[in-house]
Amino acid sequence: MRGVTGRLMLLDTASLYFRAYFGVPDSVKAPDGTPVNAVRGLLDFIDRLVKDHRPDQLVACMDADWRPQWRVELIPSYKAHRVAEEHEVGPDDEEVPDTLSPQVPVIEAVLDALGIARVGVEGYEADDVIGTFTARAKGPVDIVTGDRDLYQLVDDARGVRVLYPLKGVGTLQLTDEAWLREKYGVDGRGYADLALLRGDPSDGLPGVPGIGEKTAAKLLAEFGDLAGIMAAVDDPKAKLTPSQRKRLDESRPYVAVAPTVVRVAADVPLPDVDTTLPRAPRDSAGLDELAVRWGLGGSLQRLLVTLGA
Repeated sequence: MRGVTGRLMLLDTASLYFRAYFGVPDSVKAPDGTPVNAVRGLLDFIDRLVKDHRPDQLVACMDADWRPQWRVELIPSYKAHRVAEEHEVGPDDEEVPDTLSPQVPVIEAVLDALGIARVGVEGYEADDVIGTFTARAKGPVDIVTGDRDLYQLVDDARGVRVLYPLKGVGTLQLTDEAWLREKYGVDGRGYADLALLRGDPSDGLPGVPGIGEKTAAKLLAEFGDLAGIMAAVDDPKAKLTPSQRKRLDESRPYVAVAPTVVRVAADVPLPDVDTTLPRAPRDSAGLDELAVRWGLGGSLQRLLVTLGA
């Protein structure tokens, strides 16, 4: 990663193309009849994001491994319900709609031809790539994701915020620490502790039985962080109800490993890539071929005009 000093925008790419796939009708097709709704929808998303937020640097962060083994070894239920097929070597296959899977290589080829940096690192999720870029950034960071897990990276002091799409990307929830405190009673750093205590069925995280979101927020307000809460379990004078004390005590094995699973990595070995927002395509001829082959039409043209502006 070359020195990022201006505004860096990090795309949780899979999260966005899933949204595009479900938000754009599958009647949007290439000349040969193949659906390209996710491809064109993502290009429209990027166009709108660049227009509205004018990043200096842009990275499309990818899931090289959507369910890393090192997370599964700690919590076997992690994303287990989303496995379509297990493999002895390499990542398991994720359940993905039949007409979305073939669009992913097209998305990757178009991003590469445009010259938009695309980064996935073996053994890590896009969240971890985002976490590492964020940790290394010298300037403000906008993280665009439909995954609340990344709220843990919000940091007002460093200018790190999450742009969470509510409807397409035209309406975004600008998530900063004030919004997090009002909604969840925690700051960015506290969000990971809140998430692991409450659990997350969509990620197969069990949480601590009987500790929901509101209780987790109250405990964090009272004891500061997860370590403070677990110290309170051992302190007979601490203000915990008998059932809270019992449940937290019984959940020690989970609480011991959950932080490693829930917190995004900040030390991923990133490749050296040029993250500068491209003004012109890296491969014009290749992009023209992709545009014709997949019928990318106005979606691609609008983005090219925006990038060149």
